[in-house]
Amino acid sequence: MTVIEKIGMIAAVVLPLWNIPLIIRIIQRKSSRDISLAWVLGVWTCTLLMAPAGFVSKDMVWRLYNIINFFLFSAVMVFVLIYRKGNDPRGVNPGGQPLREKV
Repeated sequence: MTVIEKIGMIAAVVLPLWNIPLIIRIIQRKSSRDISLAWVLGVWTCTLLMAPAGFVSKDMVWRLYNIINFFLFSAVMVFVLIYRKGNDPRGVNPGGQPLREKV
């Protein structure tokens, strides 16, 4: 394995791990209102459509990235949907505090 391949493998593992802080933030705030539903569903759909090609690729970096990213971004999508459902749309900010009325 060359140095470039090793760097690629490290990046293939580390890049999807950035989904974990997003999931943690959603859980801590108990809200996903600040995250675009269209963005999450669009990215997840593209990830889903790319996954079969990534899973069978001979390129180990691409395969590893696809496997890890598919599962972690699927978790992001699930948490966005869970914490979107049931939120009060009447003016509660993501921290749970009521918004100030405009004067």
